Formats: sequence, C-alpha cells, structure tokens
Amino acid sequence: MLSHIQIICIGIIASLAAGLATSVGAIPIFFTRNISERLMDALLGMAAGIMLAATAFSLIIPAIEKGGGGIKGASITLIGILVGGIFLDVIDRLFPDTNLLSNSMNDAENENGAALRRVWLFVIAITVHNFPEGMAVGVGFGDGDIANGISLAIAIGLQNIPEGLAVALPLLQHGYSTGKTFLTALATGLVEPIGGLIGVCIIQLSRPLLPFIMAFAAGAMLFVITEEIIPEIHNHQYCSKLATHALLIGFVIMMFLDNVLG
Repeated sequence: MLSHIQIICIGIIASLAAGLATSVGAIPIFFTRNISERLMDALLGMAAGIMLAATAFSLIIPAIEKGGGGIKGASITLIGILVGGIFLDVIDRLFPDTNLLSNSMNDAENENGAALRRVWLFVIAITVHNFPEGMAVGVGFGDGDIANGISLAIAIGLQNIPEGLAVALPLLQHGYSTGKTFLTALATGLVEPIGGLIGVCIIQLSRPLLPFIMAFAAGAMLFVITEEIIPEIHNHQYCSKLATHALLIGFVIMMFLDNVLG
C-alpha cells in the first residue's frame, strides 16, 4: 500500500513539474515583447520533435511490449492510439480556429473583440490539451517504471516551455499586464497534475489497462502534435526549413535522453 501511495505521489509531482514548465516559457515576457517568428518556430519545432520521440519510445513501444508483444500487443496499441486521437479530435471541435499563434499574429486585420475571443479560445484549447499530457506522465509512473515516467515528464516539460510562450505572447499583444499574462500561462499547465493523478490511479487500480492507456495517451499526444504544433511551424515559409531541422534535433535529443534514462 505504501509503495502504491509513493508511486502516486511521484506521478503527481512529476506531472506538476511538467505543467509548471509553461510558466518557465512565459518568463521572457518580463524582459521583451518582441519574440521573432523565426525563434518561435524553431522552439515549437524542437518541441514537436521532443514530443514525437517521447510518444514513440516512452508510450507506443512500451505499450506494445506490456500488451504481450506480437499481434496482441500491436492490436491493443493500435486501438488505443486511434481512440486517443479520436477523443482529442472531438475535444478539438469544441475550440475551432485555435492553431497556436497563426490567428492571433494577424489580428490587425480583424476587430479586436473577435481577435481577443480567438486568443482565449486558444488558451482554453491548450489547457484542455495539457490534460492528456499530464495523464501520459501519470501512466508512465503507473506500473512503477520510474525511469519511463521521468523520461515522459522531461519530454512534456520541455515541450511546455515554448507552449507557455505561445500562450503569453498573444495576451500581451492585446494589452494584458505581464503579471496576468504570466499567471494565465501558468494556469494552462496546472491541469497536468490532475491528468497525472487520474493516469497513475487508473494503472494502480487496474494494471491490465496499462497498454491501452499508454496507447491512448500516445494517440492524444500525436493529435496535439500534428493538429497544433506542426501546422504552425510551417505557417511561415521562410522559417519552415529551420523548424524542420529543429524538429529533428528535438527528436534525437529526446531519443538519446529516453534511452539513457531507461
């Protein structure tokens, strides 16, 4: 019983640390309001690479192995990924037209009220999308695999840094104070410990669900990467090659860290 409680506590703390990384990403707003699109796309590209590697090496491959390997393990993982992706797709339909900075950067063409509404829709969408990320960290710790859980927490934390900046910049551009903007970026990450608690508790209560839940979290994260991050980094043609290189760098860094930690 004590070991179960310790695992749950570690999972919550790790998912909280990953969620708090959004506030780290917002720190630059205290020093400047001018973050270049080139730098932002490079950071988001690296974040996408980190998340892709974490999804593959810390969720999908372990899900197949823990599901029994072969056709059985692959089938459970396949279903879990699809269900996770469909779940996030349904959630995403509640928040249309919220792809990162692409809309808010062009707000001068629209009325301020409508533009601000889109910015807040984006903030809410990011908050909702952070939930399965927190759950992924909790699932990573759920079966007692501390190394796997730490690897996921690091990956998601690193990904949350540019995400926090992406949340803060549009609000700052709409006249919000740096304090309120920083607190908003922080709040978007605080749903992750809730997801972490749910993820680790589900696995502690029913370990046979572990392969499916890991695959579900992987599908949810794949949806966020392909729907939110990758389209944004290719939104500016002059930055797309840089963002692609950054994605590759992020992927290999996380692949290395995942295997070293594992």
